[in-house]
Amino acid sequence: MRLAGRRANALRKRAQDTAAHETDARGTAMAKTVNVGLIGYKFMGKAHSQGFRDVPFYFPDVKAVPVMKVICGRDEEGVSQAQKQFGWESYETDWRRVVERDDIQLIDISTGNNVHAEMAIAAAEKGKHIFCEKPLAMNVREARAMVEAVKKAGVINMVNFNYRAVPAIRFAKQLIEEGLIGRVFHWRAFYLQDWIIDPGFPLVWRLQGDVAGSGSHGDLAAHSIDLAHYLVGEIDEVVGLQETFIKQRPKLARTTGGLSAAAAEEMGEVTVDDASLFLVRFKNGAVGSFEATRFAAGHRNGNMWEINGEKGSLRFNVERMNELEYYDHTQPGDRQGFRVIQTTESSHPWMSAWWPPAHIIGWGQTFTHQIYELMNGIADGVNPHPDFEDGLKCQMVLEAVTKSAQERRWVKVDEV
Repeated sequence: MRLAGRRANALRKRAQDTAAHETDARGTAMAKTVNVGLIGYKFMGKAHSQGFRDVPFYFPDVKAVPVMKVICGRDEEGVSQAQKQFGWESYETDWRRVVERDDIQLIDISTGNNVHAEMAIAAAEKGKHIFCEKPLAMNVREARAMVEAVKKAGVINMVNFNYRAVPAIRFAKQLIEEGLIGRVFHWRAFYLQDWIIDPGFPLVWRLQGDVAGSGSHGDLAAHSIDLAHYLVGEIDEVVGLQETFIKQRPKLARTTGGLSAAAAEEMGEVTVDDASLFLVRFKNGAVGSFEATRFAAGHRNGNMWEINGEKGSLRFNVERMNELEYYDHTQPGDRQGFRVIQTTESSHPWMSAWWPPAHIIGWGQTFTHQIYELMNGIADGVNPHPDFEDGLKCQMVLEAVTKSAQERRWVKVDEV
């Protein structure tokens, strides 16, 4: 208890030191500010930039206002364009200079997975708060080092499992905790995409193990694992398989933005999985199934899950992200059936900041919600979730599944 108390006090002191109060001419306290350095400027860099920009606009009650100080990327032409387009004050081409800057309090890591650990540990050692993309690291060893670094430094840390910030999913969490569906028996999750079915699609970094760590497993299944932890509970053991359908692809000529890319003539090896499927047993007795693939034709971004309990069921699909489906098993048989709850009422999580009921929000707003929670955490000196500990728990399941696929057996998560 004393250790936990000391860490909480350290977090609060760090928040007071780094989230400075501004005052107006009469000395009236205004919102705190947090100077942000963003490393990475492409797909996730754009999404995070929108979140930082939009938080004070839509959430005037935010306790600390992000100041978009510097964005960083290796390609000077690309990052300088992003700096102007996204609204950052300046740009850098070396992430170390961003971490070293005394005027930066929060480091946002929106890069390839292979540099998360190095950047996060360096930022923690400099006393910076950290917002990091998922999966947290390349492996459990790196993730543990990252958790140790932020704990030692006493800094606020958060990992961007942005689907926790979907109002329908936060509302589902509330309903489960209220006992609406009773004891949970089943979790089933599918995360289905189709953007690399064409064998001519080039060898982007997400298909290279030395940069991405894994394929659909770490990119897609990581989200499903985190949601399972959030909504059902911790996973005890796993058994799974992984498959790479196209083992060679044209090397990359150039990226063209987002997930698009142009192919060269030379071929290269695909060193990650294309699909990952696994079963789990939860510590609370529930069972679950997961499927993640980039080879499901017709699915652009089908992040779907269903929970079955003794009193009913809940299900969700991010392609209809403003809706939560609920089945009430306690009703008479002739009145049963799934019904759709529109989670756009102002009483639903975060929705009072947006539009009137049924004026829906989109995927990008999950980043705004995440950053709102992060800013309040920094201001209060209280770590928001999902944090690096949550990222480590997810990483352990990812690694246990890979171990199971390689060894063709059930694997306890604690083994990795």
